[in-house]
Amino acid sequence: MVAKGAKVLVLEKYTIPGGSAGYFERDGYTFDVGSSMMFGFGNRGTTNLITQCLESVGKRMETVLDPTQVHYHLPTSERFRGGLGIKVHHKYEEFMLELVERWPHEEAGIRAFYGDAWEIFNALNAMELKSLEEPRYLMQQLVRLPIGCLKLFTWLTTNTGDVARRHIKDPELLRFIDMECFIFATVGADRTPMVTSGMVMCDRHYGGIRYPVGGVGRIARTVAEGITEAGGAIAYKANVQRIVLDDAGSSVGVALTDGTVYRAKVVISNATRWDTFEKMVGDQALPESEKLFRSRYKKSPSFFSMHLGVRADVIAPGTDCHHVILEDWTKMEAACGTIFVSMPSLLDPSLAPDGHHVVHAFTPDWIDSWTGLSPEEYEREKEVLCAQLITRMEAVFPGLGAAVTFKEIGTPRTHRRFLNRADGTYGPIPSRAPLGVVTMPFNTTDIPGLYCVGDSTFPGQGVNAVVFSGFSCAHRALVDIGLEEGWPLVDQGFRALLKGARTFAQRMAAPAGGAPDAADGDVRGSGAPVGVRTGVRTPAPALVAAVPAPAPVARGNILAFEKDGAATGAGSGADGERRRSPSRSSSPARRE
Repeated sequence: MVAKGAKVLVLEKYTIPGGSAGYFERDGYTFDVGSSMMFGFGNRGTTNLITQCLESVGKRMETVLDPTQVHYHLPTSERFRGGLGIKVHHKYEEFMLELVERWPHEEAGIRAFYGDAWEIFNALNAMELKSLEEPRYLMQQLVRLPIGCLKLFTWLTTNTGDVARRHIKDPELLRFIDMECFIFATVGADRTPMVTSGMVMCDRHYGGIRYPVGGVGRIARTVAEGITEAGGAIAYKANVQRIVLDDAGSSVGVALTDGTVYRAKVVISNATRWDTFEKMVGDQALPESEKLFRSRYKKSPSFFSMHLGVRADVIAPGTDCHHVILEDWTKMEAACGTIFVSMPSLLDPSLAPDGHHVVHAFTPDWIDSWTGLSPEEYEREKEVLCAQLITRMEAVFPGLGAAVTFKEIGTPRTHRRFLNRADGTYGPIPSRAPLGVVTMPFNTTDIPGLYCVGDSTFPGQGVNAVVFSGFSCAHRALVDIGLEEGWPLVDQGFRALLKGARTFAQRMAAPAGGAPDAADGDVRGSGAPVGVRTGVRTPAPALVAAVPAPAPVARGNILAFEKDGAATGAGSGADGERRRSPSRSSSPARRE
């Protein structure tokens, strides 16, 4: 947006940019706060969105190509008595041969399923990816690429599980497709839109998984440098308490906890939709569309995470960077069922001291299991679960526990406090099978002047998906304030049509009375099933104090704010976690 001439102020709650894509440094290690598996760094096509984002502000980054996206270590069975091991190679045909070797009777189905994914990806990769809410852009793409657009249109209401079962019959292979979806969507194939799967499952072979030299945290820092160099402004430790509405109910700015008010034509929230509308707008102004969203989506689990420094001798030569470990298919979506492991120092040795490696292991978990604990119980439960996870990881990395030289543990409470996400959630997930991508919220809201961006909007979770959301939101907002060309006379009617179609789809898909889907059982406010224990667990095998912004934002400009991170300073939080001084770290992750 700043590259298009908009006057932009970014209000960042923490002391550095990045949030879940941030970093922290300890004892010579550089740790990624969240995922190290980066899409969107390719140098061709249109789905290389991180590359395009950097280029828009005159920046580039050096990356390292990962030859394998992920190495799966999956449950034993009659066919796979030693466990199901599969590597997703960067070279597509090598990955196909790996699958066909394990399921030779399903070769035709395997190639047909992933072939459908390629049809979607090829259509997307030929289009300039902007806002699906902007009619002029859509018409341009339809005229330029009629066949691709029409093909893509036919996939909009389809979920991945439906496509998989159309081509594949083997139940174990279908479970593998579930896991392929779970690692990026945190739900199985039946609740993952096929359009989203097409983008992820093919870009790993097309653009590749590329790790930024110096760590994932360099992405946000580099973009921030580009924004300020292009004339934008970023205020750190700027904590938004509420979105300011005028008498007509339109957004006109934001207020901070110190009483500072910034006014702008456009307000863009990168907070979750729960934080945006419940905390910063207020339930009294909750639009009907947001009530429908809550009936259709729930919070995904958070994560229990371990950032480890280990001796290099425990990691065998040729080990892949990313691993997924699961011993029981029925536990895939359960708390602490699936373990994700990243070792980015295998790609970039500068992240760890000589003779050592970075190991980031994390597993989905609900905040409910960590509430109501005394400080002593909380620390004890963290150590117990950490030891259990390391024991499970030693089946793949023998001797790992004895090789740990540094350890920092985070729980869903840590994610809630230091990433400031409702219940530490990873993002919204469908409470039942969605109508593909049709029911996923877009960037505009029913409050004029207020836009949402990030994992609570189309196309969903993951770094590249969030960047897509950013491009889409920027385009729609720039058209609305006249910095990009649009069709004003068509716009209003198109928006009403789109809103009506999506509302109809949501009402058709939502359970009666807005209740969760019966297949999911009852859920708590956090999204956790009622069966999840609170308190001591038995684990399974925007207004806050702010620094004034560098430049006030006048009416007619863009105001974007982040809710990641935490206000700094000493003292204890309500959940019993200590708050960190910025001198101890440059990241929202905390040492406990």
